[in-house]
Amino acid sequence: MTDKIKIAIIGGTGALGAGLALRWARAGHAVTIGSRDGARAKEIAGELSAKAGAEIAGLENAEAAAQGDIVAVTVPYASHAATLETIRPHLDGKILIDVTVPLMPPKVRTVQLPEGGSVAKAVQQILGENVRVVSAFQNVAAAHLADLDHAIDCDVLVCGNDPEARNQVVALATDAGMKAWHAGRIDNSAVAEALTSALIFINGQYKIPGAGIRITGDPAPAQS
Repeated sequence: MTDKIKIAIIGGTGALGAGLALRWARAGHAVTIGSRDGARAKEIAGELSAKAGAEIAGLENAEAAAQGDIVAVTVPYASHAATLETIRPHLDGKILIDVTVPLMPPKVRTVQLPEGGSVAKAVQQILGENVRVVSAFQNVAAAHLADLDHAIDCDVLVCGNDPEARNQVVALATDAGMKAWHAGRIDNSAVAEALTSALIFINGQYKIPGAGIRITGDPAPAQS
């Protein structure tokens, strides 16, 4: 496990955020989930703590972001922009993990990337270089994350402009029971964001309960 990290999960009462909270708390990290409703965050945090066997705190989104050394945003695309503005004052100097997929109901099986190329790229441009934005976890089924007895058969693509920030997110993916890969600069987040719609289509077409991706091939040994 990596050293204990204070992680705030914005939108942590939703399925994806709650799944990440469970796995990071069980791995020994100090996890706080956020919600627009602080009381609901506390209620869900209590339920998640019992399931994880580790304490998870619950606060209103801005308060949660202030607590975290690393902040993960797991809200639906429709509320992403407003949520980002709420927590923005608390992100200076931090790593922001953006898990957002630009799904636009009812056509969630069709790729609909935003103007500019991707959600995460736009976030990096909005927040500036003093916030290290890393895109990850878009292609992992929330149901698999929530099942702590389930070995997650899905790799994670990690994109961001700062290699050390990517390293930290790769390590957090390992702590949560997943294999992660450096996948380039934040511009490449478009691949993971678009892939989610294709996976949703595959789930429906073949009745798969949470299709994922796997990177094939073995990395070359590190040079000494």
